[in-house]
Amino acid sequence: MKTCRLPSKKITAVLLTGYALLLAYWMLFGFGRTTQASYMYNVLPFHTIFQFFGRRDFLSSSWLINIVGNVGVFVPFGIGLLVLCNGRLRLALPLFLLGVLVLELLQLVLRRGSFDVDDFMLNTAGFLLGYALFNQLPWLRGQQKQKE
Repeated sequence: MKTCRLPSKKITAVLLTGYALLLAYWMLFGFGRTTQASYMYNVLPFHTIFQFFGRRDFLSSSWLINIVGNVGVFVPFGIGLLVLCNGRLRLALPLFLLGVLVLELLQLVLRRGSFDVDDFMLNTAGFLLGYALFNQLPWLRGQQKQKE
């Protein structure tokens, strides 16, 4: 049985770096973002998330973009960083958390977007979903399935 192979670590690093730069652009400059007059932040866990769940227009695109988007776009980091860190979560997770923290702080300091602890939590959930996929799908770990 033929199996898929992941790209080399060098290619994975290049792809992940490019993807990170694209996300940084989107978070700071994309989608018509402009510099806000004041600093915008939320440090209360689940505050923004509960605001979306309490809306009458629960199925609006803003809910989808905020909740699902903040999880989904970070799944590749849960896979790519683990490929680069040889599957070691204790190495990949701190790198990821530092990167997300830097992006959230840049949003605050540059006043482009907001620093939101809920975004940080949702981004981490996306990373952990990627980690789960990495562990559940043998071809992501570069292992061949045993013939039965």
